[in-house]
Amino acid sequence: MKLVANNKKARHDYFIEETYEAGIALTGTEIKSVRQSRVSIKESYAKIVDGEVIIYGMNISPYEQGNRFNVEPLRPRKLLLHKREIRKLIGYTTLKGLTLVPLRMYINDKGRAKVELAVARGKKEYDKRHDIAKRDADRRMQQATRR
Repeated sequence: MKLVANNKKARHDYFIEETYEAGIALTGTEIKSVRQSRVSIKESYAKIVDGEVIIYGMNISPYEQGNRFNVEPLRPRKLLLHKREIRKLIGYTTLKGLTLVPLRMYINDKGRAKVELAVARGKKEYDKRHDIAKRDADRRMQQATRR
């Protein structure tokens, strides 16, 4: 498995409830850019539109040798999930008010591009401060046990 893009900001801004692995529909030049790790998922999010999961804000840079076959870098892309998973996600997003956020993008062993999609709840400012304080305390305890 080759990690292509990681969304560290998502774990800082959201509580992760559940994760799903989704395929992504790409064109030929896009997958070539993905294999070169020219992807950014920091500002991206997913929505369910007409029974399909669409990811918005994912930036895949144009392939250098792609010329006229290149597509727009920020275009919405379809995520490939099973119907029962999509129904479950519809329930999460509409009833519970949760968000769909991509955590990471990778290429699996078979050469397929995959996105790890998380059902997430937004953190408040005090939650973020609490997490930072906990991380600092854990770091100090680790240093104290090493000495």
